[in-house]
Amino acid sequence: MTVDSPDGIERWLVQAGLAGASETELLRGFCERCGAADIPISRARLIVDTLHPIHEGRAFGWRADSVEPPTIVEYGPSNAGEAGSHWRRSPFYRLVETGESELRRRIGAGEPADFPSLEEMQAEGQTDYVAFVHRFGARGVIGEMDCVYSSWSTSHRDGFREKDMVALRRIVPLLALAVKCVSLARIARTLVHVYLGYDAGERVLGGLISRGVADRINAVIWYSDLHGYTKITDTSPPDEIIPLLNDYAAAVIDAVRAEGGEVLKLIGDGVLAIFRADDAARACRAALRAEARLRSSVEEVNARRAADKRSTTSVYLGLHIGEVFYGNIGSEDRLDFTVVGPAVNEASRIAAMCRSVDRSIVVSSEFAYATPEPERSNLVSVGRFALRGVGRADELFTIDPGLAAR
Repeated sequence: MTVDSPDGIERWLVQAGLAGASETELLRGFCERCGAADIPISRARLIVDTLHPIHEGRAFGWRADSVEPPTIVEYGPSNAGEAGSHWRRSPFYRLVETGESELRRRIGAGEPADFPSLEEMQAEGQTDYVAFVHRFGARGVIGEMDCVYSSWSTSHRDGFREKDMVALRRIVPLLALAVKCVSLARIARTLVHVYLGYDAGERVLGGLISRGVADRINAVIWYSDLHGYTKITDTSPPDEIIPLLNDYAAAVIDAVRAEGGEVLKLIGDGVLAIFRADDAARACRAALRAEARLRSSVEEVNARRAADKRSTTSVYLGLHIGEVFYGNIGSEDRLDFTVVGPAVNEASRIAAMCRSVDRSIVVSSEFAYATPEPERSNLVSVGRFALRGVGRADELFTIDPGLAAR
């Protein structure tokens, strides 16, 4: 290690930040270079909130006495329960409450270890502790991500010397800026995956954001909706509708994803998904496996909801296979990344036929003929139908009802 000054650490932080180094790489590299620059850090912790449907933020920890990489903890809401209590008893919360940016305790020199975490550090031989909060300006805030928290401790017998504190106050803000940059990139990736799906999200992040940019692909089109949804919404309390949609949408989405499909749109109670059909037989088989997985999940959802005396329903599913356009549709500044084409319209019409033929799944003849054995033998005809808007009659199939009775 040749870095021996704050100047060298700053240069490395700029290079690592521009290169897109992860938070763990930034934290470990920073602490190791501080050690080479005679800044005696023995423990370090970084915390940054995020914008994620499950996690409130991420915490990273480093120890000089460990050869393991920095630890990563993704934490949930910190405003309630045990996590909330722990947060309110932390040095960082004190900084939030006071509006200050730095808190220091020379715990090896008789200053109070007035936080539970400091008591633990003192027992482990730490002599000095400093916590920082580097806040963002209003235009730099996204969700709960409005600052970067960091803490630094040492077991050096003299604690942090004045020159060490001068150096930390100078270089930690640059570390916070690098962490903010990589966290923003992660938030962008999370948002496009959550709202567009993984494949569509990666395409958007890869630069496919121009109107009219679309690929012709072959795909199995999955179109499903809920049985009796209109009646349920008319007869259920308003605050029951969203939980119902969430329960059944989760069952559909999990089933599709588990078998390699891509969920593209949630349309009220409906779900539009695709299975890429470069290998048509494999895609059809995957869609049927997803359907079986869905039926099992819906049974579990219904049992749980019935036990709570809440409304239950079932899922209707139409499957078709064909060529679609996969890409950006919309105006210049408001786009939707989805699939369009006659095959998509046909899939929605097939799903609607479930009610007419009293079956939970209906598939097109194209899907049936592309399905490999032994699954194809499980499909039986329900007759020929003229689908609205399709312009031709098509033979439709369902899974042999006798199989479900076995």
